[in-house]
Amino acid sequence: MILLCRDFETPRKPVGPTSHQPVLLDEVIEALQPKRGGWFVDATVGGGGHAEALLEAGPDVRLIAIDRDSRALARSQVRLARFGDRVQFIHAPFSALEGVLPEEARGRIAGILADFGVSSDQLDEPEAGFSFLHDGPLDMRMDRRSQKTSAAVLLANTSEDQLEEWFRDFGEERFARRIAHAIVQARRIGPLLRTSQLADLIERSVPRGRRGIHPATRVFQALRIVVNRELDEIDAFLESAPQMLGPEGRLAVISFHSLEDRRAKLALRNEVRCSEYRDLLPRGIAPSPSEQRRNPRSRSARLRAIARQESGE
Repeated sequence: MILLCRDFETPRKPVGPTSHQPVLLDEVIEALQPKRGGWFVDATVGGGGHAEALLEAGPDVRLIAIDRDSRALARSQVRLARFGDRVQFIHAPFSALEGVLPEEARGRIAGILADFGVSSDQLDEPEAGFSFLHDGPLDMRMDRRSQKTSAAVLLANTSEDQLEEWFRDFGEERFARRIAHAIVQARRIGPLLRTSQLADLIERSVPRGRRGIHPATRVFQALRIVVNRELDEIDAFLESAPQMLGPEGRLAVISFHSLEDRRAKLALRNEVRCSEYRDLLPRGIAPSPSEQRRNPRSRSARLRAIARQESGE
């Protein structure tokens, strides 16, 4: 069964096969225990890797697959087609979880997964504008149908002080002031419309001696967070998701940077303090060295999980 909401339509351009490698796959399955059967939610289905593993765990697993990116949802539909009506697809942000759950699943959710990271498919698609490694429009919107403001629009209309604050707070960028000033100076000559323009400008704005990650990494992260209101989305999801679990239902979240992980850690610990939940991974889990070698994009990932207690425990 395919459930369409929020004006979902198949992307005009055909989507290719996914290149995304699901992070911490074995650990997610261990945390959610899908062999129990029942209703599960992949709130960020993406390329469908985690969803496929959940469905393969047993014939009694039914999955609600959610994503705000229509192209990601189309890819997952292709990948999960063999599971037929065991899957329902919903086009929505994960913050809308409570409002989009099918009536028959309410109060009966055995497990929920949210992967807060940007997928390899999104990073490798130049038209999406998420990556400084590919030249493309400076877009960064997860849902281009409902979101009106792209990264290019933000850069054209935001004050230098606000840009600095975003780069510092959301990108933890050491040279936030210098980069913000360079952007404001550059846009007096002409608009910044391409990812390569912004990446080149950042490279010229920071000291050459800087080592490690690409100089544009943190700024691109900060802009993506602002464009998609990612931290607000995460806060809303973490507030509602535990309440959607049935008895012994499990919630697992994967974060990719400290801003996300701090929110996940605090929210899940607050639930555990209420005694209705227990912490399955008190310290969280990072990818094994072998997974990090196999998939370098997994290096910063961290998995946290809680379980709802049986009533009366």
